Amino acid sequence: MKTLVYISLLFISLLSLPALAQEQQVVVPYTLADRDRAILTEAKISALEARMELNFKSIDKQFMYQQKQIDDIKTLFYWGFGILITLFIFMLGYMIWDRRTAMRPALEQASRAEESSRTLIAMLREYAKKHPDLAEILRTHGML
Repeated sequence: MKTLVYISLLFISLLSLPALAQEQQVVVPYTLADRDRAILTEAKISALEARMELNFKSIDKQFMYQQKQIDDIKTLFYWGFGILITLFIFMLGYMIWDRRTAMRPALEQASRAEESSRTLIAMLREYAKKHPDLAEILRTHGML
């Protein structure tokens, strides 16, 4: 029976511990000033979030504008390099065409001059058969 009394006392003391703990707690009152401060804090946070959202939108607009400028510059470079490469190819073709057209008359004139010199040498050899002094001159120069 003693054990039953001890167990019941122990059980009652364990049940009364939370009640003792509640008595020791100090109640901090929540005042109207605290509520006003909380409302002001929420309002300031909302205003700050709105300003940050506007700033982010303006930054996004600036990035979009810069991206458009970069795209425009890339397009300009593509066109510029395309035009330059086209001009280089055109100039190369023009130089080849010009060389061929400029050399054709020179080659024709050189062939006519060679033919003229052959006929002149043949005439001098014929003339040297009748004149020994011309034959001697032609021999010294290796033409006879």
